[in-house]
Amino acid sequence: MSKILFVMTGADHWTLADGTEHPTGFWAEEAVVPYEAFTAAGHEIVVATPGGVVPTVDKGSLAPEVNGGQEGAERTAAALDAFTALQHPIELAEVNLDDYAAVLYPGGHGPMEDLSADAGSGRLLIEALGSGKPLAVVCHASSALLAAAHVDGSNAFAGYRVAAFTNAEETQAGFADKARWLLQDRLTEAGVQVQEGEPWAPNVVVDRNLVSGQNPASSTAVATEVLKKLS
Repeated sequence: MSKILFVMTGADHWTLADGTEHPTGFWAEEAVVPYEAFTAAGHEIVVATPGGVVPTVDKGSLAPEVNGGQEGAERTAAALDAFTALQHPIELAEVNLDDYAAVLYPGGHGPMEDLSADAGSGRLLIEALGSGKPLAVVCHASSALLAAAHVDGSNAFAGYRVAAFTNAEETQAGFADKARWLLQDRLTEAGVQVQEGEPWAPNVVVDRNLVSGQNPASSTAVATEVLKKLS
């Protein structure tokens, strides 16, 4: 049995341009869908967060309207309850990449608050990229790539093709005019090539050992691509 590391946000809010703290965390679907796929394949999941704090789920991600109805919402809630590693995270600073076969970053607006500027996460991403091990980011978790800077300031993912939550989706979600910055813009400025798909439709991009998904709907396909690489 291999171990797969989930690097997750420790933030419970996202600071908007006017200083308002919007309650958030990780997006449930982007964590539980890969969790279920990986554990069904026999892998063990370890969760790491900045400071080892227990990650907060974005309550909006538990609503029936984003889970295909009440039954879907109940399935997501049950899956979260089964994901017991969420309650026992290790400190991100203590991660030894040699212990893991793959690394996955689930999204939600939380990573925009902390992982986008977390130097420890940035170093781990650079190490994972260089290791050739499967490395996956989903939705807003691609903001963590912004912290993966070399000493000269260049981004380790410059020139890579990625899928990430788009400006169009942020606009439709109602946050584009409230955010301090937009993910697609910042990635593009860093030299990352954002491959934009249709809003809210699954879109997964694989470039070398990096697997990225645009939005929550891409979670299943991201997990599938990681399992392909592990096999």
